[in-house]
Amino acid sequence: MKTKSLLSACFILFLTFNATAQRSKNLDMATITKDIATDQQYFDGIFKRIHQHPELGFHEYNTAALVAQELKNYGCDTITHIGGTGVAGIMKNGEGPIVMYRADMDCNSVYETADVPYASRDSVKLEDGTITPVMHACGHDAHTTWMLAVAKFMNDHRKLWKGTVVFIGQPAEELILGAEAMAVKDNMYEKYHIPEPKYLFGIHTAPVAVGMVAAATGARMAGTDQIDVTFYGIGGHGSTPNFCIDPVVMAANAILQYQTIVSRGINPKNAAVLTVGSVKAGLDNNVIPPSALLKVNLRWYSHADRDTMINSIIRMDKSIARAYGMPEKDSPTHVFKGWAEPLVNAQALTQTLQASFKQNLKESDSTITLLDETILPSVMGSEDFHHLVLHLKPTVEYCYVQVGVANPEDFANAWKKGELPFNAHNGDFKLDLTALPYGTKVGVVSMLTLLGNEAALAKK
Repeated sequence: MKTKSLLSACFILFLTFNATAQRSKNLDMATITKDIATDQQYFDGIFKRIHQHPELGFHEYNTAALVAQELKNYGCDTITHIGGTGVAGIMKNGEGPIVMYRADMDCNSVYETADVPYASRDSVKLEDGTITPVMHACGHDAHTTWMLAVAKFMNDHRKLWKGTVVFIGQPAEELILGAEAMAVKDNMYEKYHIPEPKYLFGIHTAPVAVGMVAAATGARMAGTDQIDVTFYGIGGHGSTPNFCIDPVVMAANAILQYQTIVSRGINPKNAAVLTVGSVKAGLDNNVIPPSALLKVNLRWYSHADRDTMINSIIRMDKSIARAYGMPEKDSPTHVFKGWAEPLVNAQALTQTLQASFKQNLKESDSTITLLDETILPSVMGSEDFHHLVLHLKPTVEYCYVQVGVANPEDFANAWKKGELPFNAHNGDFKLDLTALPYGTKVGVVSMLTLLGNEAALAKK
């Protein structure tokens, strides 16, 4: 998204639908908009509360408690502590499809620099004893708020729909561990009798203007792996490196060697990223430590490219350790943590939502701009959203929608320079509060499109 032609395209509607898409439902957007506006002050408060006190993955204790209580208030059968801090709220309303609506709840280890009165000033102690500032720098506070606002609307307007909505407050998306923790490790469908959905739906913030909504088919987000690489050496005094084997130098060598994996090992036509996000070794100026840790992140769309990157990392690490004189038994270790498959939106489901957005969002509000895959292409960012259902049979269709959250004027000014007003995972991430009702509206329209009671909707 770096050209003026793309900026122009962002303000043009490019949506195509095929014959397999369902007929979109004509919704009473005036009532939907009015009811969302009536509750907006309350949900602004929910958002600010979550934003001001963010919590890292698997530590979302207060956020999970808030989500559980709100869902209970809206008539859901609520289950807590799924996969640690996960929450499920089951809203049943007669016979009909089962739709799962997921929102992630965790935050980032980032210091907030955005100029808002409800900015986070919280810090937490990590497992290694270090203190880190925390903030919602990826919009999970908005994701959670949108889900709760949608839950309230669905409870208040049960005559408009039939079926079951399963609301999921998911932990640890940033670790790419939360969905697997809930769905697989804690076996939520069998252990807690969570209904298996026909569809999975979710919304993510996007650093584009408020009013821009993207529902795009096909591959949308890359697969990812999080790998901790530890080099072992022989520590000692900094003044006598000749008596040591320095793991810091080995780690530094590895970082440089890694840069050739994508540039020389991956087909240039393919998208892949290898990033070293953290280097940790030692504490003192004059001590050569016994080990050095690299935190590595991979992004990929091809399993073959994933294998190439992983195998290359392991091969290079072992070779570096041998070159510096470390024996086989002290080879570098590799801890594979969170991972996710590429996120691929289901074609028929996504086209159904595209058609509904065009008919209901666009026709009812001229300030909404609908974007599709021709305008907002796939990205190298990753998600574990779909891992809530990937293991289920038959295959569950899913769609992950993006909603713009930037102040429109700030976005326009930044775009003139070929920039974005802010980036995710950065301290300047700043959601314009007018994005909250827009996202809620997108969620409500999506739920009513998939669950709407045709007879009740026709009587509006």
